[in-house]
Amino acid sequence: MADDGTVTGGDERPELDKLNENIERIEGLSQRLSAALARKKPIPAALQGPSQELYLKAASAYMSEMVNNPAKIVEHQIGYWGKTLKHYVEAQQRLTKGDMTPPPDDSPKDRRFSNPLWDTNPYFNFLKQQYMTNAQAVEAAVDDMGALDDRERKRMEYFTRQIVDMMAPTNFLATNPEALERAVATDGESLVMGLENLVRDLEDHDGEMVVNLADKTAFEVGRNIGTSKGSVVFRNRMFELIQYAPSTETVHTTPLLIFPPWINKFYILDLKEQNSLIKWVVDQGYTVFVVSWVNPDESYADVGLEDYIEQGYFTAIEQVKDITAQDKINVVGYCIAGTTLSIALGLMQKRGDTSVNCATFFTTLTDFSDQGEVGVFLDDDFIDGIEEEIKTSGMMKSLYMSRTFSYLRSNDLIYQPAIRSYMLGEAPPAFDLLYWNSDSTNLPGRMAVQYLRGLCQRDELATKGFEICGETVKLSDVCVPLCAIGCETDHIAAWDSSYNGIRKMGSTDKTFILSESGHIAGIVNPPSKKKYGHYTNDDLSLAPQEWKGTATFTSGSWWPRWEAWLSGRSGEQIPARNEGDSGHDILAPAPGTYVKSS
Repeated sequence: MADDGTVTGGDERPELDKLNENIERIEGLSQRLSAALARKKPIPAALQGPSQELYLKAASAYMSEMVNNPAKIVEHQIGYWGKTLKHYVEAQQRLTKGDMTPPPDDSPKDRRFSNPLWDTNPYFNFLKQQYMTNAQAVEAAVDDMGALDDRERKRMEYFTRQIVDMMAPTNFLATNPEALERAVATDGESLVMGLENLVRDLEDHDGEMVVNLADKTAFEVGRNIGTSKGSVVFRNRMFELIQYAPSTETVHTTPLLIFPPWINKFYILDLKEQNSLIKWVVDQGYTVFVVSWVNPDESYADVGLEDYIEQGYFTAIEQVKDITAQDKINVVGYCIAGTTLSIALGLMQKRGDTSVNCATFFTTLTDFSDQGEVGVFLDDDFIDGIEEEIKTSGMMKSLYMSRTFSYLRSNDLIYQPAIRSYMLGEAPPAFDLLYWNSDSTNLPGRMAVQYLRGLCQRDELATKGFEICGETVKLSDVCVPLCAIGCETDHIAAWDSSYNGIRKMGSTDKTFILSESGHIAGIVNPPSKKKYGHYTNDDLSLAPQEWKGTATFTSGSWWPRWEAWLSGRSGEQIPARNEGDSGHDILAPAPGTYVKSS
């Protein structure tokens, strides 16, 4: 109370202190932001987007359409402007009458606009409806361009969708009601927290705008993920070989060796006890080995697919045979490791090597005639850019691969995480799968070019043959009994392409299983979840859609079905083996050392 008896604003001082504190934080964050951006290295223009040639072809196709079919263009324009003006007039009429409810809204449901204000507030509803109208008009214009071939059209549709998604009103603070509400409710604290998150992400990625999808402090490989008990029993410059401790008194005679992809790290198959495929297979009574690939640096620039096969696959197979005193083993290949496994098996067939008893392929592409969604990044404009970058750095950096896969699901893996982190000021979630997804690896330069040119672009393995280690290998050379698992909504290895590759293999004993869900969730699908089901059909002579249309659907995980197939090819039960049998030294406890390199 003042001397004259008036009451002063007692709450003003704490608010002023908070404001000053936030100003100081912003100043400090601004300095860190400048320092982080200064560390950013230039990215070649060829890796930032498609070549200008694609846009010139699209522009030429649109002009051709205007000349040859002007009625269609006029119809597009009249439809777009008619819908836009009608919406504007309806909104204006309501406002002049003091009616603050939005006009009728028949726009399709979109979870980006789940906040109720998008439907109830006239300003935000107007923005949403206009964005939807604009998006439909742009997509229709691309759809109706007749002078593009199928591949050019697919690429143009994809990159157009990227621009449309980027311009969604949810991606901007001034037009995101949830972010504005949060800022008001927290007196701007959410925006300061968002700036802190942004600066942290830039610092973590040397100035690159990469959203941290998961709380990096919540997990540590070997502590709370990748914890299955085992030991590193062999190591060379390409991989560490992990043998897992038995959990049953007896095991099948024939051991199982798993080759995970080297695009990411192996512990996707051992995230935690509840969803670990590795632990589950061990619990079924198998001696399980896993290859943990090295994360290559510039010194691996000249490493090619032949090195992965000779020093990786063949060496690992020989080590497992030696440790278990078996002449034959069973193998699994996941994604790119499955592709390379098929090459290795074809090469073994050429050499008369019968070390592999049967093989399993997880979401594996071997027939690249249909490259699926990722095919938009496999034209010369991108691959030429990668080759130029490799000449400088010696490797395909993890940034390019992870960013490519993220843009295949940009709303889920880029924009929504950015909104939550930078606009709402939320900390990244403690989510093990997203943590793994961010823990990506580099690719040796030579190997990356071999894979992208020979396998992806030229489809040599499924056609004329792929030259490797002095031999020419075709899919028809893969003759061991095999089981393959595809995933119904896989955006990296489309299941129908995976299926077609399996059909071309030379084996007379083939099984194909189609799991529900995508590239990761379809594989990491333990029976305990009772979540995704699977399809089976013994007739692999059918085309993919016909195969699925006549397949039998079974609820629940495919793991038990695969294990039943595997057990019939794994021999009798013997006393469980210990890690490093046959005199092999224990080099480190699982998950080893290579998996922890960044």
